[in-house]
Amino acid sequence: MNLKIYKSLWGMTGTIEEQFSQIAMAGYDGIESAAEEIADVEKFKALLNEYKLDFIPLIYTEGRNHSASLGKLMWLASQYEPKKIIAHAGRDLWSFDDQMKFFEDALWAEKEFRIPIAHETHRRRPFFSPTNSLAIMQKLPELKVNADLSHWCCVTESMLEDHSEALKLIGDRAIHIHCRVGYENGPQVPNPAAPEWAAHLAIFEEWWKLIIIAHKQRGETELTITPEYGPPSYMQTTPCENKPVADLWNVCLWSAERFRALFKKSI
Repeated sequence: MNLKIYKSLWGMTGTIEEQFSQIAMAGYDGIESAAEEIADVEKFKALLNEYKLDFIPLIYTEGRNHSASLGKLMWLASQYEPKKIIAHAGRDLWSFDDQMKFFEDALWAEKEFRIPIAHETHRRRPFFSPTNSLAIMQKLPELKVNADLSHWCCVTESMLEDHSEALKLIGDRAIHIHCRVGYENGPQVPNPAAPEWAAHLAIFEEWWKLIIIAHKQRGETELTITPEYGPPSYMQTTPCENKPVADLWNVCLWSAERFRALFKKSI
């Protein structure tokens, strides 16, 4: 099984050409970005081809009809012929029945476009908590997820000690990982390489191992991940000066190499 590591464009600066060059030079396998934020589709495709990078688009459903929004965004993302799409889709405020109806529509869209959808475990969306996510996954065994477990930590104000069943099912359903370390009071530690966060990093790595092992047991040929850390104000800043407490590029690169080592040990 191969590991492919993607770099999010979130928080990057410079021209799009400079961003692609920097990502390719750092040894990443691909790019992750919101499909709607790409200004020039043909230029983006050309740069992917030039730098031999894969692409995973993100989509964000909004409005009164999220099923219609999903279909529109799936079409937009399908222009890049991706192997999978990451979706922030639906709303946490819906009734459980409305959530079920939406995800049934999403499964139909997935079949229509023939592209797997990884529904992200994210705040504001139906997968915002381990409890709600478990109920959804138990009802819809075909549904797949993008495991960004940092959100569950801050939503439950815990390191998920009471949610082993949801974590086990996430291991089986995840087709992508946002390997960002969170903590009980937020979705992103200041710097995962700092010794004061070593215990949290170790817990997250155990969760990621569940996904690696599940991939291996299913006979998957590839695992995809993104070390998706965000810039300020997602990243903490110093009071008054408002300076980021860590270098975003270095945090992501360190996390990518750390996961690469974990992957080698786990397979």
